[in-house]
Amino acid sequence: TASGVVFMTLEDETGFVNVVVWPAFAEAQRKALIKSRLLAVSGTIQQEDGVLHLIAGRLEDLSDWLGDLSTQSRDFH
Repeated sequence: TASGVVFMTLEDETGFVNVVVWPAFAEAQRKALIKSRLLAVSGTIQQEDGVLHLIAGRLEDLSDWLGDLSTQSRDFH
C-alpha cells in the first residue's frame, strides 16, 4: 500500500490466511518476502470484526525444500 504495509494471502492444504507485514519488518525481511517460492510465516493472530489476520513476526524462506519442483502462481482469470 502507499503507507508501505504489505498484505498477503497465503494458502496451504487447510485453507487461506491473511498476513499483514508492517513496513519496517517488510524492509528487514525483504529478501524472504520477495523471493520465496515457499514461505513460512509466524506471528500474532489478530481478530477484528470477525476477520482473522496473522501479523507477521518472522518470515522464513523454505524454497530449498522444493528442490527442483517446478512451481507457478495460480491464474485466477
